[in-house]
Amino acid sequence: MKFEPINKIPGFKIGHAQDSEALTGCTVILCDEGFVGGVDQRGGSPGTRETDLLRPLHMVETVNAILLTGGSAFGLDAAGGVMKYLEEHHQGVNVGPTVVPIVPTAVLMDLTIGSYSIRPDQAMGYQACLNASADSPKQGNYGAGTGGTVGKILGMDHCMKGGIGHAACELEPGIWVGAIVAVNSLGDVVDPNNRNILAGAQLVDESAADKNNKILFADTLSILSGKTNQKSLETVPVNNTVIGCVLTNVKLSKDEANKLAQCGQNGLVLSIQPAHTMFDGDTMFAISSQRKNGNIHAVTAFAPIVVAQAIVNAIRFADSVGGIPAARDFLSTERE
Repeated sequence: MKFEPINKIPGFKIGHAQDSEALTGCTVILCDEGFVGGVDQRGGSPGTRETDLLRPLHMVETVNAILLTGGSAFGLDAAGGVMKYLEEHHQGVNVGPTVVPIVPTAVLMDLTIGSYSIRPDQAMGYQACLNASADSPKQGNYGAGTGGTVGKILGMDHCMKGGIGHAACELEPGIWVGAIVAVNSLGDVVDPNNRNILAGAQLVDESAADKNNKILFADTLSILSGKTNQKSLETVPVNNTVIGCVLTNVKLSKDEANKLAQCGQNGLVLSIQPAHTMFDGDTMFAISSQRKNGNIHAVTAFAPIVVAQAIVNAIRFADSVGGIPAARDFLSTERE
């Protein structure tokens, strides 16, 4: 399958804003006409805003933006900046004297890397909107992925760098599905084709590293199952959560958008082991620009595949920072 950048899907603009020293940021997805949206939340530690509006039983039909942000619950403040931008552009629910923009938001926890006292705020959310374009968004240490890390079962001293990634595929001429994902998981990121670990918890015994500048992994699943002499921390790190969004130009109802979000979550299982733990608040949105009639069954079938590839791309494009190594330090990776 040939994967393309997310901007191949018509109708959307994506913008990052970040503080590269504080190691946090946010990513916004805009659509001038608004879009139909859905959401699926798994894992035990979510942080969200306005997600209930996406449920089929609720009245609002049009979403104006999706925001993915670092900063844990503090990062929800960035949605205010997105709302300010949208109100200035007259996008939102008309309530008479003004409009009320609908901005569902999900956060990840990155307060233990960089500066905990600096997190996405209204100014950063507004800047992400100003930066939004139809160009291919940068991957790796950008936007909501700026402070992302993976493989934390042995603590931050043994984790590796996460980030943000995206991927899309054309199902038939003019019919697209894609995903953008900020990767900040407790578990290891694996190649969905062969289950080899790409980035994750590193072995505690540094003498175990081979002489070819390749990293050896502790394997989070093996640690949890007791099949290794490595022991997990008594207190599992809580600075986790993968957040993302599936995008398509196929016309969807709210029910179908919610089903698409559910299917997108399955991509985490393909590329993260384990996914959806009690220490992750994994949240996946799904949105449609409503441009084309198409086969919803094909869109939902390929959603996990593009999500998994987006996660892999986040790891491929991430750079080491603050003493936290990245996969590209050890692996031969090509970067566009």
